[in-house]
Amino acid sequence: MSTTSVNENFNLILSKFTHVKKTSTGYLAHCPAHDDKQSSLSLTLTDDGKILIKCFAGCSAEAIVEAIGLELKDLFPPKGGGEGGNTSQKSRATVQRSSEAYENKGEKDRYSHAEQESVACNSSEGCTLQQYATLKGLSIPFLRGLGLSDMKYLGVDAVRIPYHNAKGEEVAVQFRIALQGDDKFRWRKGSKPLLYGLNRDFKSRDFLILCEGPSDAQTLWFNGYPALGLPSADSWKEEKDAPFLDGIDSIFVVIEPDQGGVAVQKWLGASRIRDRVRLLSLDGHKDPSELFLHDRENFKTSLQKAMAKAVPWPEMEAKQAATERDQAWAMCRFLAEDKNILSKFARTIERLGVAGESGTTKLLYLTLTSRHQKKPVSGSLKGPSAAGKSFIVDQVLRFFPPSSYYALTSMSEHALAYSQEPLKCRYLILFEAAGISNDFANYLLRSLLSEGCIKYETVEKTADGMKPRLIEREGPTGTIITTTQVRLHPENETRLLSITVSDTPEQTKNVLLALSEEEGEADLTQWQALQRWIDLSEHRVVIPYSRALAERIPPIAVRLRRDFTQILGLIRSHAILCQAMRQKDSNGRIIAAIEDYAVARELVADVVSDGVGATVSQTIRETVEAAKKIIESGEPTATVQRCAMVLGIDKSSASRRIRVAIEKGYLVNTEKQRGKPARIVLGDPLPENLTILPHPEELNCCSVADEMEGINIPPPPPEFEGDLTQLPQLMGYFFCNLLILHNPNKNCVTTNYVLLTSLVGGI
Repeated sequence: MSTTSVNENFNLILSKFTHVKKTSTGYLAHCPAHDDKQSSLSLTLTDDGKILIKCFAGCSAEAIVEAIGLELKDLFPPKGGGEGGNTSQKSRATVQRSSEAYENKGEKDRYSHAEQESVACNSSEGCTLQQYATLKGLSIPFLRGLGLSDMKYLGVDAVRIPYHNAKGEEVAVQFRIALQGDDKFRWRKGSKPLLYGLNRDFKSRDFLILCEGPSDAQTLWFNGYPALGLPSADSWKEEKDAPFLDGIDSIFVVIEPDQGGVAVQKWLGASRIRDRVRLLSLDGHKDPSELFLHDRENFKTSLQKAMAKAVPWPEMEAKQAATERDQAWAMCRFLAEDKNILSKFARTIERLGVAGESGTTKLLYLTLTSRHQKKPVSGSLKGPSAAGKSFIVDQVLRFFPPSSYYALTSMSEHALAYSQEPLKCRYLILFEAAGISNDFANYLLRSLLSEGCIKYETVEKTADGMKPRLIEREGPTGTIITTTQVRLHPENETRLLSITVSDTPEQTKNVLLALSEEEGEADLTQWQALQRWIDLSEHRVVIPYSRALAERIPPIAVRLRRDFTQILGLIRSHAILCQAMRQKDSNGRIIAAIEDYAVARELVADVVSDGVGATVSQTIRETVEAAKKIIESGEPTATVQRCAMVLGIDKSSASRRIRVAIEKGYLVNTEKQRGKPARIVLGDPLPENLTILPHPEELNCCSVADEMEGINIPPPPPEFEGDLTQLPQLMGYFFCNLLILHNPNKNCVTTNYVLLTSLVGGI
């Protein structure tokens, strides 16, 4: 292989990369296998004709060559000489370093040498305005009226397509550099893609057609239809683009029969315009341009017929949801009909290595299941370092589809306001509370928890000067935070259930035994299908005993106003989880059973009592008693070290327990100088264990006035005039009312009524 051939082959491959820079040993370029911003790729030509590539970010050679459409063998000279490696014929086109003039002076200088070679290699045929007009069946005067023009793009014939904002200002330029193929377009450097046609009067009609690409929009305009063009199928920017469509009653969105159509439907599902959208399919034709070219004379008639058959988004969404729900149900029915589903969950997660935290994992699972409620339950998982908080949360999350949550290990103070990640009906998982250490981040989190959304107004610099901007993040959103802190921001602390992982020697032994076992495996497909089925099922819950519950909770602390909302949320969450076994009212709402309260009470009774100071956890009680024992033994104060020895735990865990006791006022640190060992004395006396949440049996004798909502009891039979044929119905009616008086459980009312009427019907 000649030196000339070797160099030509190297130059051709080099042209596949961008931001190429010459170095003393070879070249540097942006790696195409990852989002490279720093020219991480090194390319070197060896003396024997081999091309060595190395990505300093760790991308493999296979991934790099695949990203540019080549194979590894293309980096080596062919055996026996010849004209180079097996690079495809297309990539072997002669590199043309054109010196032709550019329509826009200085345009050539905007692009790197490698980009110029890439255009020359991949788009050598070019595209003129005449060719474009012929291809699309549009007139040149019409296209010129839209601002399209001929030009040279890096030496190749191209059509210049200007994009204007709503004021008519040119803010972006796209170049069409080829008539056919997948690589037809380039953007002018610095252009920020936007909707095509914003400068036109597209609101004069009561409908709009939203299509993909400028040529489809041009075809629709040519035929008198209002339209806007997406720069690409997945280029929709909700915050920026949706306001332009405000006030338009019907939005016909062209759904092309390819991956582009799939991409459009993906963002549509989360867009605020979806309820006004009608999905437009063109009867076997890919897009409006293809329909027009098929039959220009009857284009309008064909398009009108297609528009008449367009499917409203809510209707399509409902059909898709029904299909997905049926599929999910087929996979999860066995779980959904299990009366002890949380116990089954606890056994399953234990096989994944989570030992001795059954109550904590159940509570986290039930919390995450509340994501569709108006006020999702939120919690903070607290404990000393290395207690396994993050591991527990990670394992619980495995039971949920990824769409259910958004997990972060850290975030900037403005991330909650500016992030584009959807938060509606999802959980924000913050590990180690790393991202909420400042007041502004805490404020945003507090807004999300309290208001169910974020509305943050700021001022931004624009071309017209400083302008106000309202940023809205739609909820509802729940939060789970893991932290070693004793207490979070005071304004957020009362909005979260405070869950503490165990630090006892017994729990440490359980963890050690779990670690000694081989890592367990479990098929969680059914569990994820269960949550997907819940996503698509009923989320409204009526709690018939909520008033009775409120009446029986002693109002000893203001915090109970928020805790009660969390308790009701957990009741609803369990009812949603068990809805396959729950009755529905006449409005289709799930009727919560007493069992739903019983489960919630078992999980949070101690948490609620501890939160309002009605009692203290067993670990804190033991810690205070240990300090008391040390002081009563004759020592003036207790130390962390001595308390740890008495408790039989490590100093770190003892220190954290003592900080909690000090926070609650049961212990006092008399050492005021920072950096010196704590000197602990007794503080407020420990409270007696006061039960805040009533026993479930207490709710069985509550008033049933509100419970009868949605239950249809047949009216009494006609006046009894001695007709014995009416006796069964009359007896059934009286028995039913008797049951209502003595058993307020609506589930039993409807069931027993059916049973009784069937029994007496045989009399």
